[in-house]
Amino acid sequence: MDATLTSRIETEAKALGFELVRVAMIGGKSDPTLQIMAERPETGQLDLGDCEALSRRVSDVLDEMEAAGHDPVEGAYRLEVSSPGIDRPLTRLKDYRDWQGHEARLKLAREVDGAKQVTGDIEGVEDETILISGSQGTRRIPFDAIHSAKLLLTDRLIAATQPLSTEGADEVFEAPLDGADQLETQEEE
Repeated sequence: MDATLTSRIETEAKALGFELVRVAMIGGKSDPTLQIMAERPETGQLDLGDCEALSRRVSDVLDEMEAAGHDPVEGAYRLEVSSPGIDRPLTRLKDYRDWQGHEARLKLAREVDGAKQVTGDIEGVEDETILISGSQGTRRIPFDAIHSAKLLLTDRLIAATQPLSTEGADEVFEAPLDGADQLETQEEE
């Protein structure tokens, strides 16, 4: 990703009071998408209005850069601005501290102790090293060895990320954790 573009996007996010989580090109050649994930520091979320505001600001920056002769993204693409979501990517050391105690999957850029992928509970961060507890015990993964990482969807994560606000939701439905029995009953009716 173009470092100048990422820096400009981060400036716009900060101006709105957001923290930038990730800027990435996804979708390959068939559906190139400039994906921007950001969050409000106090909630870890963005609402629709937040996404719209950041999208407008980033669109203006992209237009300015193109007009100045520096098109940061070649060809046609889509712009996607979103909150990181429940099974969010872990891109900063801060993310590992914030989500300590939750399960994550780390794909490594290089082997660490014979592994290219590690799954387990985040135990913490020591300097620039992530501590992950899994079936192989606690592993120490240097932050710079991580290619990509994300939280895994678990009941514990769902409970920890209940929306702070249901504003904008038409109806809130609280389902039991073991919803399979209830689903079968509703389908039979």
